[in-house]
Amino acid sequence: MKLLRGLAVLVVLVLLVGCGGGKTRPGKASSSSTTRSSSSGGSSGSSSGGFRDDISKSQSSRYRDSDDSVPSGPPPDLSKLVEPTPKNEPRSLYGNKSPYSVLGRTYSVLPSASGYVERGIASFYGNKFHGFKTSNLEDYDMYKFSAAHKTLPIPSYARVTNLENGKSVVVRINDRGPFHENRIIDLSYAAAVKIGVWPKGTGLVEVRALVPGEPDLPPPPPAPSVVAGTPKPGIFLQVGAFSDNANAERVAQQLRAANLAPVQVIDAQIGGRAVRRVRLGPISDVDSADQITTQIETMGLPRPQVAVD
Repeated sequence: MKLLRGLAVLVVLVLLVGCGGGKTRPGKASSSSTTRSSSSGGSSGSSSGGFRDDISKSQSSRYRDSDDSVPSGPPPDLSKLVEPTPKNEPRSLYGNKSPYSVLGRTYSVLPSASGYVERGIASFYGNKFHGFKTSNLEDYDMYKFSAAHKTLPIPSYARVTNLENGKSVVVRINDRGPFHENRIIDLSYAAAVKIGVWPKGTGLVEVRALVPGEPDLPPPPPAPSVVAGTPKPGIFLQVGAFSDNANAERVAQQLRAANLAPVQVIDAQIGGRAVRRVRLGPISDVDSADQITTQIETMGLPRPQVAVD
């Protein structure tokens, strides 16, 4: 696949251990998961595995492996892994700088996790980052239920549900990422195994923040392959939301002329203002959504946003 706060006596600590989150196959995780940085001007001390994570190094030299991967053996016995229990924790000293910028894009950390719910594409990360520092300087452990997110406060908790099979897991957010445009969360290897994002590499998910004292709503229903009559979630790309109808139709016509996926122009309300959303979809799979996103950007149109409905 996605920070600092001041200790006057420490050198400024830059943010992020993020990840690109491309498709991952058994035995090898995404080679695009390289957008991870967390530097303090020196070594951070011992990490698991008997090595020192020198977070002052560049991304090309910081990690032991050039590509991400997953354990070569069978997946862990999930029956022995315990999901984290949401609890009130102070914001981490590191990992919550807001706004922050990665790869030319700027992100703002949410003031609170309360009320956050979003659907989109999940990816995961594994061996390459195992034992190295997360954005809040904890050691990343791919055998714990954790995750990286671009805007939720660190630490916070969320229930992640695979919309295609109904499986869910509670994760603790302690990292920033994924900074692949079409991903909303990067799961630890264990979390990905539990809900079936591994070994496929990506999955359509709902991410719902969990806040102590607030009810944990039941996970959404699974796809029709599990429960008959449940609408199958689909991938859509929103190319823009326009207050001017002529602008919306102009963009829609450009997309149709390029013979892309079915184009929809939908009336919507944003902040009490009437807009027309231009969307493509449903798109058959994540790889196709990534390819179409690249094609749209080369056309000079607004960068599309993924929606899973």
